[in-house]
Amino acid sequence: MKLFDSHCHLDDKSYSGDLHKVLERAHHAGVMRVMTIGINKKTSTQAVSLAEAHAGITASVGVHPHDAKNCSQSVLEGLVKLAKSRKVRAWGEIGLDYNRMYSPKTDQEKWFTQQLEIAAQLDLPVIFHERDSKGRFLEILCNYAPAGLKGVVHCFSGNQNELKHYLELGLYIGITGIITIKERGAQLRKLVPTIPVDRLLIETDAPYLIPAPEKRHSRRNEPAFVKSVLFKLAEVRKENPEDLASYVWENTCRLYGLKV
Repeated sequence: MKLFDSHCHLDDKSYSGDLHKVLERAHHAGVMRVMTIGINKKTSTQAVSLAEAHAGITASVGVHPHDAKNCSQSVLEGLVKLAKSRKVRAWGEIGLDYNRMYSPKTDQEKWFTQQLEIAAQLDLPVIFHERDSKGRFLEILCNYAPAGLKGVVHCFSGNQNELKHYLELGLYIGITGIITIKERGAQLRKLVPTIPVDRLLIETDAPYLIPAPEKRHSRRNEPAFVKSVLFKLAEVRKENPEDLASYVWENTCRLYGLKV
């Protein structure tokens, strides 16, 4: 069984003392590939450095909606240069977050649309973040996204209508450890059986969103724990875990343009 953690943040300071052990545990758990995510200029630079230093790691670059207030044309130009690395396989995570409002809506929307254009120019798939945008995220995608848009809705926790629109746009759906949480994951568990198997990705969003089985003994999520996401997803969908793992591996490699 080969697993691909399609979204994590290995640059996080919580890994600074034992990243090599984190990667060893991931490999032991069958996690052969990891996508580490950039959310601003600093973390994107760190993500690319990590990917270039490790065979099983790929990277994305981008400006997260939380960091939109600090974005600029020069920041985006720097990210475009970073994206020239062969280890950069996606742009993101980008989108809208109207929950915490760390950046004004105007800044979030301005840089979201500009980054959509850049990703299209570079022919990179997009890693999307959406939270509490009340339809605005979908509106922007429908109005500004280029034809042939490729991407994944990271950490999907939306409703049935949103899921329907994402699938119609041709997007993949990223499933995190939320699916293992009794109350918080109840709605997600109702929806995941309706997602076509060729649109599913699994992710940890590590060091955040620890799956339920690991919460008992860890205060930090890590790529190895994506195995718990896969097994819960298989249980909910009533599918064989090994078969599902094979589909998800192929989906993730296809999205990020990697050899299966």
